[in-house]
Amino acid sequence: MRILLPVQASPFAARRECLARVLGNRQALIAAGRARPRTYAANTFPFRAASHFLYLFGLPLPGALGHWDGNDWTLYVPEPEPDSALWHGAEAGFDEIAARVNCPVRPRSALSLGRDVATLPTPDGNDELAALLGRSIRAGHLDDHDVPLAEAMIALRLVHDEAAVTELRAAATATAAAHAAGMKATRPGLRESAVRAAMESEFVARGMTVAYGSIVTVHGEVLHNEHHGNLLGPRDLLLADVGAETAGGWAGDVTRTWPVSGRYSATQRDLYEVVRQGQLDTIAAVRPGVRYRDLHLLAARRLAEGLRALGVLEGDPAELVADGVVYLLFPHGIGHLIGLDVHDMEDLGDRAGYAPGRTRATEFGLRYLRLDRDLVPGMAVTIEPGLYLVPAILDDPELKKRAQGRLRRDKLDAFSDVRGIRIEDDILVTANGAEVLTAAIPKAPADVERAMAG
Repeated sequence: MRILLPVQASPFAARRECLARVLGNRQALIAAGRARPRTYAANTFPFRAASHFLYLFGLPLPGALGHWDGNDWTLYVPEPEPDSALWHGAEAGFDEIAARVNCPVRPRSALSLGRDVATLPTPDGNDELAALLGRSIRAGHLDDHDVPLAEAMIALRLVHDEAAVTELRAAATATAAAHAAGMKATRPGLRESAVRAAMESEFVARGMTVAYGSIVTVHGEVLHNEHHGNLLGPRDLLLADVGAETAGGWAGDVTRTWPVSGRYSATQRDLYEVVRQGQLDTIAAVRPGVRYRDLHLLAARRLAEGLRALGVLEGDPAELVADGVVYLLFPHGIGHLIGLDVHDMEDLGDRAGYAPGRTRATEFGLRYLRLDRDLVPGMAVTIEPGLYLVPAILDDPELKKRAQGRLRRDKLDAFSDVRGIRIEDDILVTANGAEVLTAAIPKAPADVERAMAG
């Protein structure tokens, strides 16, 4: 059954109008994409419309195409198959869809395209787009005449309107419920999958899903670990990077790290507090006009200072950052944009994340920074410092040479009950500073332990 969400037409019509003003008489085609087969044609993954389409039309309509012809927007939707009602139930008619999105709706067969129509690739269905436009369309690549459309979409989606912020708050609320459930469910002897199930059930109960593959693991040193088969040991930390996706497609993205035993050990607490204080200081620096790269450098310096205080690093904190020594333990960027995509607009590559004239660094640590723009009100980002004991990094000869003895492995060995710690929140840039959308999720050690005790 095609379920139409109870969306309000006004934000989508306003977004289309803004995009149309930028495009002028330049034609554009925005595709929803197609459901992708899981194992065979009739067994598909759950359909999730392309984010650019959701931003402009708000409905998950497989095969739909939004067309700007230089004068008006029209939504073209496939006609139901003859036996569709048997398998999927009654589907919304064109008039109902038109009323929902405040836009004329016509059958796909009526679509007529002129020359040089700009488009944006979708996660699935690019072969169909290519056939319609008579040129190659592939993910991660933009033809020259697609670039103005991409730039216009980036400008629109970088600054969230009121409707978008409402969705981000809903995602944050559901994400908070999931983390509360995960903390309460954790105990030694369970599998990671049991905690994952407790967390994701909060999304299902709200008619939502996950914004990305959940990371719920005792091996927090593996940054994108989606294996959930390990048993929880009493000395383990459990790293949970889990976020909701609303029915409208908007993402939450939060990481917390808590002790399986219900109490942080002294060594776990020491490293955890280094990460937490670094995150708090970085969030406090968020305000309009601040360069996101500078937030990354601030977080790296705070981690270097905390690790030096514990004796793990030696030397001047500024030099430990400049020389990349701190990145042996903090190898990723401080965060990313968040919106309709959990890493918002990364389908457009660094064009979205990096301001004009700025390019991704090549050196270890900084090359993983996903965002280098000056913050503006209405932008939403994550702030997520972490510390990780990754053998492949710590034992790498070239990286060990970089440390020049300033990383004290004998001191680090004392923290043997820590593999990885990350603390992440979703931040909305405001006119005067920042709002932590996910502030309800405990992260002070005493608050986490209290939440785990129920």
